[in-house]
Amino acid sequence: MTDGTGGGARGGTGGGTDGGTTGRAAGLRVPALVLAAGGGSRLGGWPKALLRHRGRPLLEHALAVAAAGGCDGAVAVLGAAAAEVRARVDTGDCRLVDNPDWRTGMASSLRAGLAALPPGASAVLVLLVDTPGVTAEAVRRLLAVHAGRTDLASCAYAGRRAHPVLIGAAHFPFLRATARGDAGARALLASRPVTLVDCTDAAVPDDLDTPADLLRWGVELPDGTTDPA
Repeated sequence: MTDGTGGGARGGTGGGTDGGTTGRAAGLRVPALVLAAGGGSRLGGWPKALLRHRGRPLLEHALAVAAAGGCDGAVAVLGAAAAEVRARVDTGDCRLVDNPDWRTGMASSLRAGLAALPPGASAVLVLLVDTPGVTAEAVRRLLAVHAGRTDLASCAYAGRRAHPVLIGAAHFPFLRATARGDAGARALLASRPVTLVDCTDAAVPDDLDTPADLLRWGVELPDGTTDPA
């Protein structure tokens, strides 16, 4: 889900990595926060976490991307069909958190996820479960700028800010206080300087909201079809 909010972007950050430096290499701890509560109302009501990309559920795919990119573990927030997601998805050591208020929008999932982060996290990398085009390289680039002591950064595609997003721990209280509905972290990103990390050549931030999106990405419903009707 792209975030076209203006805000104080510090654009121009290069897309290249810094030789493989990540938050872990710099002595920082950056877990991933995977927002996976969506119910897929336009996709036959199937929870987005269970949609299948390249033979596995989207939640497994997102966790693998976060791990390959260098995140220090992960927290995943579940909502729609949470019990079924737990039963059908191999989440490894990921901490799973249920958000009973998931229908109110992304903000409630952000708060639930922040509350479940391990102690000592210097930042969190927020990743949407329904963005299969986001890659480990995009994650690495965000972690690299955090290793350079940047604490608020976002991937950018052709100059437009989009997911994933890295949020430093110093911003957590403001995020909790201002996140509303599906706007998520928009108020935070609009009010403070954000380092834009060019990932145009490395990832695609498109999310999955319609049957046409499923066809474009080759994503299947849990029953193996692409038709939610």
